[in-house]
Amino acid sequence: MNHYPASILRLITHFSRLPGIGEKTAERLAMHVLRAPRKEAEGLSSALLDLKDKVRLCAECFGLSDTEICRICGDPGREAGLVCVVEQPAEMVAIERAGGFRGKYHILQGTLSPMNGIGPDEIRIKELLERVESGGVTEIVLATGTSVEGEATASYIAECLKPLPVKITRIASGVPIGGDLKFVDGMTLKRAMETRHVL
Repeated sequence: MNHYPASILRLITHFSRLPGIGEKTAERLAMHVLRAPRKEAEGLSSALLDLKDKVRLCAECFGLSDTEICRICGDPGREAGLVCVVEQPAEMVAIERAGGFRGKYHILQGTLSPMNGIGPDEIRIKELLERVESGGVTEIVLATGTSVEGEATASYIAECLKPLPVKITRIASGVPIGGDLKFVDGMTLKRAMETRHVL
């Protein structure tokens, strides 16, 4: 590896820091960029800088957006009273890909995990409660994962919401215990959303 010029070694080092990218894959990616037309390398560079400069959290749902309000929250065709609560943006994307859900979202940006020092103040539970209290939300769909942390988070949120005039449901059938929503196939996720149950 040390036989490469410093500029190639630097790129290999940066690629190898990405999750799931080992040294050999990083080397292949660096060689691809080297052989690619300059325009392609400039496009990659520009996309990376745009990502860092423009992507932020949506002011309403806390999903990823390059505008103040994301595409889903800004869509007048979505059911504003139906809000699906997920752990991370990846779960929202998985539900959207599966189809069948026409409401809006609330991304917690994590789950409760006392062992790791993550309590209700470290994720977006307070903002969810404020959203419900401000009116207009008729149903909350709890679509956190089925891990211990995901279940604990759903139970905690359900308890917090009980005094408020909102229907609370939980996604159902087909999502395996301990499963991660972003890895569940689309049809299973769609069915789980359609067969959610009241808590």
